[in-house]
Amino acid sequence: MTAANNRGFLLIISGPAGVGKTTLCERLVECYPSLQRLVTTTTRKPRDGEVDGIDYHFLTKDEFQHRMKDGAFIEWAKVHSNYYGSQRRHIEAVLESGNDVLLNIDIQGARAFRSKVEAAENLDAGVLTVFIRPENIEQIKKRLIGRDLDSSEEIQRRLLTAEEELKAADEFDHCIVSGSRDADFEAVRQIYEKHRQNL
Repeated sequence: MTAANNRGFLLIISGPAGVGKTTLCERLVECYPSLQRLVTTTTRKPRDGEVDGIDYHFLTKDEFQHRMKDGAFIEWAKVHSNYYGSQRRHIEAVLESGNDVLLNIDIQGARAFRSKVEAAENLDAGVLTVFIRPENIEQIKKRLIGRDLDSSEEIQRRLLTAEEELKAADEFDHCIVSGSRDADFEAVRQIYEKHRQNL
Protein backbone atom coordinates (compact mmCIF):
# COMPACT_ATOMS: atom_id res chain seq x y z
CA MET A 1 0.00 0.00 0.00
CA THR A 2 1.42 3.37 -0.98
CA ALA A 3 0.50 6.86 0.08
CA ALA A 4 -1.98 8.44 -2.30
CA ASN A 5 -1.57 11.84 -3.90
CA ASN A 6 1.69 12.42 -2.01
CA ARG A 7 -0.43 13.58 0.89
CA GLY A 8 0.63 12.05 4.16
CA PHE A 9 -1.29 12.39 7.39
CA LEU A 10 -0.67 11.76 11.07
CA LEU A 11 -2.07 8.70 12.82
CA ILE A 12 -2.01 9.04 16.61
CA ILE A 13 -2.33 5.93 18.76
CA SER A 14 -2.86 6.76 22.41
CA GLY A 15 -4.08 5.24 25.65
CA PRO A 16 -2.85 4.37 29.13
CA ALA A 17 0.54 2.74 29.73
CA GLY A 18 0.36 -1.04 29.48
CA VAL A 19 -2.57 -1.18 27.07
CA GLY A 20 -0.44 -2.55 24.22
CA LYS A 21 0.20 0.55 22.09
CA THR A 22 3.84 -0.24 21.31
CA THR A 23 3.15 -3.78 20.09
CA LEU A 24 0.26 -2.53 18.01
CA CYS A 25 2.34 0.20 16.40
CA GLU A 26 5.13 -2.24 15.60
CA ARG A 27 2.68 -4.46 13.72
CA LEU A 28 1.23 -1.52 11.80
CA VAL A 29 4.67 -0.41 10.64
CA GLU A 30 5.52 -3.97 9.55
CA CYS A 31 2.27 -4.20 7.58
CA TYR A 32 2.37 -0.77 5.89
CA PRO A 33 5.68 0.49 4.45
CA SER A 34 4.03 3.88 3.84
CA LEU A 35 3.34 4.27 7.57
CA GLN A 36 6.45 5.38 9.42
CA ARG A 37 6.71 5.48 13.20
CA LEU A 38 7.79 8.80 14.64
CA VAL A 39 10.64 8.34 17.06
CA THR A 40 9.74 10.63 19.94
CA THR A 41 12.20 12.38 22.21
CA THR A 42 12.39 11.81 25.96
CA THR A 43 14.47 12.59 29.02
CA ARG A 44 13.81 9.26 30.72
CA LYS A 45 16.66 6.79 30.98
CA PRO A 46 16.86 4.05 28.31
CA ARG A 47 15.58 0.65 29.37
CA ASP A 48 17.66 -2.46 28.71
CA GLY A 49 17.86 -3.06 24.98
CA GLU A 50 16.55 0.35 23.92
CA VAL A 51 18.59 2.14 21.26
CA ASP A 52 18.90 5.90 20.84
CA GLY A 53 17.32 7.02 17.57
CA ILE A 54 15.32 3.80 17.18
CA ASP A 55 13.22 3.46 20.31
CA TYR A 56 13.47 7.10 21.39
CA HIS A 57 15.75 10.08 20.95
CA PHE A 58 17.21 10.28 24.46
CA LEU A 59 18.17 13.72 25.75
CA THR A 60 19.15 15.15 29.10
CA LYS A 61 16.64 17.51 30.70
CA ASP A 62 18.92 20.45 29.93
CA GLU A 63 19.14 19.48 26.25
CA PHE A 64 15.40 18.95 26.03
CA GLN A 65 14.61 22.30 27.64
CA HIS A 66 17.08 24.06 25.35
CA ARG A 67 15.32 22.62 22.28
CA MET A 68 11.96 23.58 23.76
CA LYS A 69 13.09 27.21 23.94
CA ASP A 70 14.28 26.98 20.34
CA GLY A 71 10.84 25.81 19.19
CA ALA A 72 12.04 22.39 18.05
CA PHE A 73 8.97 20.55 19.37
CA ILE A 74 5.54 20.57 17.79
CA GLU A 75 4.32 19.26 21.14
CA TRP A 76 5.81 18.22 24.45
CA ALA A 77 4.55 17.10 27.83
CA LYS A 78 5.90 16.16 31.23
CA VAL A 79 4.77 12.68 32.22
CA HIS A 80 5.89 10.62 35.23
CA SER A 81 8.56 13.30 35.99
CA ASN A 82 10.14 13.03 32.52
CA TYR A 83 9.72 15.09 29.36
CA TYR A 84 8.41 13.62 26.10
CA GLY A 85 8.06 15.45 22.81
CA SER A 86 7.75 15.29 19.02
CA GLN A 87 10.34 17.24 17.07
CA ARG A 88 8.99 19.16 14.10
CA ARG A 89 11.86 18.27 11.75
CA HIS A 90 11.32 14.53 12.23
CA ILE A 91 7.64 14.83 11.31
CA GLU A 92 8.23 17.08 8.31
CA ALA A 93 10.82 14.69 6.88
CA VAL A 94 8.30 11.83 6.76
CA LEU A 95 5.41 13.91 5.37
CA GLU A 96 7.61 15.42 2.69
CA SER A 97 8.42 11.90 1.48
CA GLY A 98 4.69 11.32 0.90
CA ASN A 99 4.32 8.84 3.74
CA ASP A 100 2.09 8.84 6.81
CA VAL A 101 3.40 9.44 10.32
CA LEU A 102 2.53 7.06 13.15
CA LEU A 103 2.72 8.54 16.63
CA ASN A 104 2.53 6.48 19.81
CA ILE A 105 2.03 9.23 22.38
CA ASP A 106 0.35 9.80 25.74
CA ILE A 107 -2.93 11.63 26.27
CA GLN A 108 -1.28 14.98 27.00
CA GLY A 109 0.78 14.70 23.84
CA ALA A 110 -2.24 13.79 21.72
CA ARG A 111 -4.15 16.80 23.00
CA ALA A 112 -1.26 19.17 22.38
CA PHE A 113 -0.53 17.71 18.97
CA ARG A 114 -4.05 17.99 17.67
CA SER A 115 -4.46 21.57 18.86
CA LYS A 116 -1.18 22.76 17.37
CA VAL A 117 -0.78 20.83 14.15
CA GLU A 118 -3.53 22.63 12.24
CA ALA A 119 -1.77 25.96 12.66
CA ALA A 120 1.72 24.65 11.94
CA GLU A 121 3.38 25.20 8.57
CA ASN A 122 4.02 22.04 6.52
CA LEU A 123 1.85 19.97 8.88
CA ASP A 124 -1.54 20.51 7.26
CA ALA A 125 -2.02 16.87 6.29
CA GLY A 126 -4.55 16.21 9.00
CA VAL A 127 -4.65 14.06 12.12
CA LEU A 128 -6.49 10.80 12.81
CA THR A 129 -6.62 9.80 16.49
CA VAL A 130 -7.29 6.36 17.98
CA PHE A 131 -7.64 5.67 21.70
CA ILE A 132 -6.87 2.15 22.96
CA ARG A 133 -8.99 1.55 26.04
CA PRO A 134 -8.50 -1.37 28.45
CA GLU A 135 -11.48 -3.42 29.56
CA ASN A 136 -10.67 -2.29 33.09
CA ILE A 137 -7.78 -1.07 35.26
CA GLU A 138 -7.01 -4.63 36.36
CA GLN A 139 -6.14 -5.50 32.76
CA ILE A 140 -3.51 -2.74 32.71
CA LYS A 141 -2.12 -3.83 36.08
CA LYS A 142 -1.64 -7.40 34.85
CA ARG A 143 0.10 -6.23 31.67
CA LEU A 144 2.41 -3.83 33.51
CA ILE A 145 3.40 -6.52 35.99
CA GLY A 146 3.78 -9.08 33.21
CA ARG A 147 6.20 -7.02 31.14
CA ASP A 148 8.45 -6.69 34.20
CA LEU A 149 9.89 -3.28 33.26
CA ASP A 150 8.77 -1.05 36.11
CA SER A 151 9.06 -0.98 39.90
CA SER A 152 5.93 -1.50 42.01
CA GLU A 153 5.95 2.24 42.80
CA GLU A 154 6.11 3.10 39.09
CA ILE A 155 3.29 0.66 38.32
CA GLN A 156 1.11 2.24 40.99
CA ARG A 157 1.86 5.71 39.60
CA ARG A 158 0.95 4.57 36.08
CA LEU A 159 -2.31 3.02 37.30
CA LEU A 160 -3.35 6.28 38.96
CA THR A 161 -2.50 8.15 35.77
CA ALA A 162 -4.45 5.60 33.70
CA GLU A 163 -7.62 6.23 35.71
CA GLU A 164 -7.45 9.90 34.72
CA GLU A 165 -6.47 9.16 31.11
CA LEU A 166 -9.52 6.94 30.57
CA LYS A 167 -11.70 10.03 30.95
CA ALA A 168 -10.18 11.39 27.73
CA ALA A 169 -11.43 8.60 25.45
CA ASP A 170 -14.26 10.70 23.99
CA GLU A 171 -11.75 13.27 22.71
CA PHE A 172 -10.49 10.83 20.06
CA ASP A 173 -11.86 10.04 16.59
CA HIS A 174 -12.05 6.34 17.41
CA CYS A 175 -11.98 4.30 20.63
CA ILE A 176 -11.10 0.60 20.68
CA VAL A 177 -11.66 -1.55 23.73
CA SER A 178 -8.53 -3.68 23.92
CA GLY A 179 -9.01 -7.41 23.55
CA SER A 180 -6.45 -9.71 21.98
CA ARG A 181 -3.45 -8.35 20.10
CA ASP A 182 -4.89 -9.64 16.83
CA ALA A 183 -8.28 -8.06 17.45
CA ASP A 184 -6.73 -4.70 18.34
CA PHE A 185 -4.56 -4.78 15.23
CA GLU A 186 -7.46 -5.65 12.95
CA ALA A 187 -9.58 -2.82 14.36
CA VAL A 188 -6.86 -0.20 13.85
CA ARG A 189 -5.95 -1.63 10.43
CA GLN A 190 -9.52 -1.12 9.23
CA ILE A 191 -9.64 2.44 10.59
CA TYR A 192 -6.33 3.31 8.90
CA GLU A 193 -7.23 1.82 5.53
CA LYS A 194 -10.64 3.49 5.45
CA HIS A 195 -9.14 6.89 6.24
CA ARG A 196 -6.41 6.45 3.65
CA GLN A 197 -8.96 5.50 0.96
CA ASN A 198 -11.05 8.58 1.70
CA LEU A 199 -8.22 11.07 1.18
